[in-house]
Amino acid sequence: MKKLLAEMAVIALVVFFGLSKETFAAGGDTLVVYASGPYLDQVINSDTTLTGQQAHSVYEFVSLDTTYVFLGEISPRSNVTFLGVLGSDGRPPCIQPGVLNDGSIPRILFNLNRRGIRATFENLYFEDLSTNSSHASGSRDVLVSGDSVKLYMNNVISDGNTGTVVGYTGNWDDFYITNCDFRNGVNPPTWTDTEILAPLWPAVPAVDSIVMKYNTLFCDNAYAVVAKPPTKYIDFSHNSVVFSFLQPFFIFSALHAKIDNNIFYGAFVGGELKSEYPWWDEEFSPAPPSLIDFDTMNVATDKVFDPGDSTQANWRMLAEAKRTVEVANNDFYQPQAITNFWTAWNDTAKGGDSLYTPPWMNARTEHMFNDPTDWPGFKQSGNMIGEDPGYGASFANVLTGGGAYGTGLLPYFTMIRTSQSPTIPWGYQIASIPSTSTNWIPTWPLPEAADMQYTNASVKNGSSDGKPLGDPYWFNGLTGIAKQPTTVPERFHLNNNYPNPFNPSTDISFTVARNGPTSLKIYNVLGQEVLTVYQGNAVAHQNYTFNVRMDNFASGVYFYALQQGSNAMTKKMLLLK
Repeated sequence: MKKLLAEMAVIALVVFFGLSKETFAAGGDTLVVYASGPYLDQVINSDTTLTGQQAHSVYEFVSLDTTYVFLGEISPRSNVTFLGVLGSDGRPPCIQPGVLNDGSIPRILFNLNRRGIRATFENLYFEDLSTNSSHASGSRDVLVSGDSVKLYMNNVISDGNTGTVVGYTGNWDDFYITNCDFRNGVNPPTWTDTEILAPLWPAVPAVDSIVMKYNTLFCDNAYAVVAKPPTKYIDFSHNSVVFSFLQPFFIFSALHAKIDNNIFYGAFVGGELKSEYPWWDEEFSPAPPSLIDFDTMNVATDKVFDPGDSTQANWRMLAEAKRTVEVANNDFYQPQAITNFWTAWNDTAKGGDSLYTPPWMNARTEHMFNDPTDWPGFKQSGNMIGEDPGYGASFANVLTGGGAYGTGLLPYFTMIRTSQSPTIPWGYQIASIPSTSTNWIPTWPLPEAADMQYTNASVKNGSSDGKPLGDPYWFNGLTGIAKQPTTVPERFHLNNNYPNPFNPSTDISFTVARNGPTSLKIYNVLGQEVLTVYQGNAVAHQNYTFNVRMDNFASGVYFYALQQGSNAMTKKMLLLK
């Protein structure tokens, strides 16, 4: 059985189960970890100081010729970064579960259960297939069970998850998930798994921010984002959602949301049976399902965001007037094989088990976007419905199945909708471990790399920022080491706000190169300070993003300035009402 070797110098405050100093390697605040020796959970959970904190703030994974193995959940006790060192071909180190003495497979890899902890995962491959080529039903790569946790995931691959990739039960957590790939997330008998980011039932925690950008969600059964109210802010931009059984979103009542520059291809193939209507996956008011599906707030949610408004007779319209939802420059396409299958199913079904096939928006959602009086902050533009991106030919195998494509999505649909219990997943080049393998590692590069490079020029040029629609990695990252900009920036930098011009809100983000007092302020053209966005001790190499609302300000030019000690940057933005 593969284990984990960690090498570090003798540190007086570290207790490590009696391992000798020759088995460790450390430099400063970084612990280098190798894929042999003790199991990963044993090494990290025991690497603590006498005061109960993590002895190191960075764990660097360097082994590429075999996988890291864990037998129990890893629960960091203070702010921490888990950083993979990529190979020359971009291969990330891989972590997978082992097999316990009773033959079971551990379900949870990381559990962030400390209030206010900040955890970063970068350049890693989470393989949910265990060392004996079996799965734990309902696995969690990361569980966020503490309140006010900040989770950063960048350039992480999750393969074969059977439950929830990132599950949360804590309140007011922040999630920043960028440049990741979530592939083949299917738990065969349970079609409501796998969710990418979702609360764990029955918890309904409040969420601060969800930012998911430059990701690929490929052959995952269930939702991309589940954020039951109250949720302050969601940014789902430049993602490729390719083949799913259920709808991508369960975000009916988000206060602020941005869904821009994405591709939805073969998404929500499972639709909704008419016998499931009206209360399957609905919140407050029933409506047939659609890919983009919003609903009004309820009074409990409004109380969280504005207790004063919630006591007024017209609380609902006061609440709705404050919401901002932008849906722009997305492509939604269903392959002909899927629409033909739906037609044949409904022709044969006749009655209660016929299917609602999902449109782009249902009537309720369209009404909200078309009513500027009651929903002034709902905007949609530039969306392409029915534009085929032109993905590679082998994507058709996902629908029919066979061999490494498993059951096939359409045969899987038939089994689920006729109350059968599938035992084989559907997907694309599903991972398996040969019984003779001793140092197995996942296929690299990812086998779908070539097929993900779509050919339709209209889709390539359909974004608002010049990048290809969806996840641009498949066009510009295959020969590089990382995807889009890393979540561990190395410099003092103030990014351009987006959108610009804006009305009434815009996002401003920055990073700093060292810890220390930092401010982000907004000034008018006279140089007068009109708004303090951030004032506090910023942490080095961390992305900070703020949604700035200027509802009560006059149209015009404003300046936003970042300052930390002698370092300062100023940029211009335009508010147009």
